[in-house]
Amino acid sequence: MNLSVVLTAVLGLAALAYHFGRRRAFAVVSGRVRDLHSLPSYYGMHTALWCGVPALIVMSLWLAFEPSIMTNLVVERLPEAMRHVPESQLNLVINDIRNAVNGTMTGNDPAIREAADYYLQLRTVSHAAMAVVLFALCAAGGSWAWKRIAPDFRARNRVEKSMSVLLILCSMVAVFTTIGIVLSVLFESLRFFQQIPLTDFLFGLEWSPQTAMRADQVGASGAFGMIPLLTGTLLVSGIAMLVAVPLGLMSALYLSEYAPSRVRTFGKPLLEVLAGIPTVVYGFFAAITVAPFLRDLGASVGLQVASESALAAGAVMGIMIIPFVSSLSDDVINAVPQAMRDGSYALGATKSETIKNVVLPAALPGIVGSVLLAISRAIGETMIVVMAAGLSAKLTANPLEAVTTVTVQIVTLLVGDQEFDSPKTLAAFALGLVLFLITLVLNIIALHVVRKYREQYE
Repeated sequence: MNLSVVLTAVLGLAALAYHFGRRRAFAVVSGRVRDLHSLPSYYGMHTALWCGVPALIVMSLWLAFEPSIMTNLVVERLPEAMRHVPESQLNLVINDIRNAVNGTMTGNDPAIREAADYYLQLRTVSHAAMAVVLFALCAAGGSWAWKRIAPDFRARNRVEKSMSVLLILCSMVAVFTTIGIVLSVLFESLRFFQQIPLTDFLFGLEWSPQTAMRADQVGASGAFGMIPLLTGTLLVSGIAMLVAVPLGLMSALYLSEYAPSRVRTFGKPLLEVLAGIPTVVYGFFAAITVAPFLRDLGASVGLQVASESALAAGAVMGIMIIPFVSSLSDDVINAVPQAMRDGSYALGATKSETIKNVVLPAALPGIVGSVLLAISRAIGETMIVVMAAGLSAKLTANPLEAVTTVTVQIVTLLVGDQEFDSPKTLAAFALGLVLFLITLVLNIIALHVVRKYREQYE
């Protein structure tokens, strides 16, 4: 049975349970709603929750464990020659079976076809059994909740408690997701540091992760010093922030303090359109328009500008980040109470003095948050750097030369079929861990600045 049909049926049964639960609430008091502890809708919601939630939980667990169980059953049916092989070869066989199940296999191995047919049979039986179990749970849960409906039953308390639990679970998704990401990156990074010394990675001045297949080949041992990547990341991000922060902050000040309401109505949405342009379009613009312009401009004044430079990538990235600074800063500046401005004007301050001495200090925590978001966006950008700054890892502070960033190298290391036990691939996780720590430090600094100025102005 199709999973979407099963899910729709479960939700439909929950809706019916709500209807019958609400009707029974009216019936037990002969229509006198005042005799009920809760509103009839709470009784219907309580019945619907008991009808749908247990079934959805079982369905989620069933679908989570179904693939591994069916794979083990299929592997047990394989011929001895295919089953008793190294784990890596067995994984390839399982992958071929799954491709045959999905209809993407190009080979005609009879054993693989037979295993795929058996897998499809197991999946059909599993889905049918799951549908029976789910419908039984819906009927049992709905009936049990329906029978408990009585005038003194505290349905509202039960429903609100259930909603509180649901909200807590939803909020914990982000927490556990963050923990999972950090642990996965950390464990793979530890595997990398078992092969490459931590000091070589953190303080090495050369980045050449290419490793040879044999020890006698040239470049058999790669160089994994991240300093050139970190330098390129900071260089490109610094140029982007030099463009984005002044322009974004000035735009926010104009729109919030100086612009007429009609100009603000059209100006702010037009400015935010920049945030909706795909980054690959910015990359094309940087590679085709900005980079040649900077190269020709440098040649006209006697400077040698590379065709792919940090200046081109950083400038275009700064234009892309302007909405992150301007929009958030504009909202924060508008949130400053008008009474603070009026008090400044009453003391004889001009508009510019009020903005400089009252509005900006009061809005500083929010402005710091917008700048932090912009920095994080700049550090994590990949496409613009690939197309406009290049892939060469150079240890340079010259914005006119080609550089690369940490994110670009992460993508480069993980492109194609890679073995996740080689230093070349594991280096991507170590770079990701470094980016995470850099962002964490930026957050700590921002929180310190916000706390300091809140103590001063509140």
